[in-house]
Amino acid sequence: MSPRPTISISLGDPGGIGPEVIARALADRRVRSLGRFAIHGSSAALHAGCDAAGVEPYWWRVDARRADLGATVEAHDVVLFDADPELTEQGGTPDFERRATKLGGALSFRWVEAAIADAQRDASDPRRADAVVTGPISKEAWALAGKGRWPGHTELFAHRLRAPRSAMMFVGDKLRVVLATVHIPLMDVRNQLTIGAVHSAIDLGHDACKRLGIKRPRIAVAGLNPHAGENGLMGDEEQRLITPAIELAVRQGIDAAGPFPGDTVFNAAVAGRFDLVVAMYHDQGLIPVKLLERDLAVNLTLGLPVPRTSPDHGTAFDIAGTGKADAGSMISAIRLAARLATPTTSDSPSDASKS
Repeated sequence: MSPRPTISISLGDPGGIGPEVIARALADRRVRSLGRFAIHGSSAALHAGCDAAGVEPYWWRVDARRADLGATVEAHDVVLFDADPELTEQGGTPDFERRATKLGGALSFRWVEAAIADAQRDASDPRRADAVVTGPISKEAWALAGKGRWPGHTELFAHRLRAPRSAMMFVGDKLRVVLATVHIPLMDVRNQLTIGAVHSAIDLGHDACKRLGIKRPRIAVAGLNPHAGENGLMGDEEQRLITPAIELAVRQGIDAAGPFPGDTVFNAAVAGRFDLVVAMYHDQGLIPVKLLERDLAVNLTLGLPVPRTSPDHGTAFDIAGTGKADAGSMISAIRLAARLATPTTSDSPSDASKS
């Protein structure tokens, strides 16, 4: 059997539901058996997550500053690299508010950076991550912490891992969706949507579907405008940008069709006519995903050298600490990361599709 992959997990905003859903997910021994896990976060926040989830602590804790203890990842199923000692030493307190704060933003950003660093380690390093799972962050908190340059995980991962192309994909049992544009204001979509952006989403989505075991993915591409533009009567982006991208993909051997009206294409995919929908902007793709796959779908970043997944929800500050958070999407994110991860000792990258 192949060795279990090492998966780095960033805790997310310590005041949100990330600590609870991670604590609940990894408390399940079936989930824990999928890999070895290095959590970057706070002991106080994770203990609070256990209290909310009604589970007992189960991890091995080390000071996050002790990089020399990386070998502990090989010796334990779950290792927490704890930021609390440094926070306390600096006069702070690991008492996190259930809202967007500068502290929550600074810590959650640092933990993501640590997880990314794990993915960049040498293959011989016991802390080398074969995949990364990220807990939900608050973009407002990142901005308060001076990290507003990054609108989300996707952009940060693509930059740090030097990915020439990247895209957000949402994977569920009923629906798979890739976005042609990501975290930008709706009014800017028209300016940032290009033939290349649409084609890249089709191409990356096609490759991702094949890694997920779909031999010949059938891809539907949504239009930008109502009724997919009605042949130019309601906008010409379909004719100028989207159709040329589809035609290019078809010439490359990809089974892509469209553009289809955004209000009907998702029904066709759910009915089984398509394996993937390429949406033009964030909410066009995310509304149907979250309606049909709530607490089950997974956010998968395409184009990176290692798999990166996350749950399909945010920090949910309003229910943090109440025990109401559903860990289903986090469990799905961990399962998908383990499935796509290629252990560093693997003989071939193609093994990722078999794991």
